Amino acid sequence: GSSFLIHIHESLQWKAEPLGDMTEQGFGRYDIEKFDPQMTTYTFRNLATHNPQPARNLRIRYLSSPAFAPQVELGDSIAVDGICLTVEQYTSEGFIVATSPETLQRTTLSQLETSGQEAIVNLEPSLRAGDKIGGHFATGHIDGIGYLEEAESTPPFWTLRFQLPVHSPVVRYLVPKGSIAINGISLTIANCNEQRTEFSIAVIPLTYEQTNLNYLQPGSLVNLEADILGKYVDQLLHHPKRSVSTPESEIDLSFLQTHGYA
Repeated sequence: GSSFLIHIHESLQWKAEPLGDMTEQGFGRYDIEKFDPQMTTYTFRNLATHNPQPARNLRIRYLSSPAFAPQVELGDSIAVDGICLTVEQYTSEGFIVATSPETLQRTTLSQLETSGQEAIVNLEPSLRAGDKIGGHFATGHIDGIGYLEEAESTPPFWTLRFQLPVHSPVVRYLVPKGSIAINGISLTIANCNEQRTEFSIAVIPLTYEQTNLNYLQPGSLVNLEADILGKYVDQLLHHPKRSVSTPESEIDLSFLQTHGYA
């Protein structure tokens, strides 16, 4: 999968909606006046709105063309609320991605589709060689879903508390001062409870205001991706090594003596 990197960049708001027919043309079904095209984001290049329908295709519409729009190509990976999705069509006005049943099942997109309500989502293109590194690496492969328990204003910051099921795969990777991606946003875990089913993060005003964190309400679902480094360490430490049978080496003392090395 592609890697995504969270960092400050010029930002614009986007619009998105699912569509049924991939050949359908036109992007004029929203009132764009209620969104601020000058909005900037801290950990994301863009925001989008998503208005789910029964269809499995999502159309992204630019309100103003972002800096990377000319580089968007067929097959590119774009993170939508932290979910790695692939561009299947693109125009000067936006692009189209498809969502598989597996993606819907494992992410918040299924809830958005069921509710049928418009939602604001974060967008981030995949990391390119030479891009500035300003956050931790995220693959766009969601590990689990959590929900916002409480958002508390502690001026000038915000403290957000999230909960997740005890059986969530994310639980084992929650580490105080460790990294976690929430809706694709690179954030630091302030602390977590002993069962690691609840954790909190401290958010600076710019991050809170310029991402969709400020749209969350108690009970809102979020996509969670654990730090990839933690998952690799866990794999190495807690899973038995596979036995690999290899042929005996033909290099021994006799071989070295014959060839003048001993």
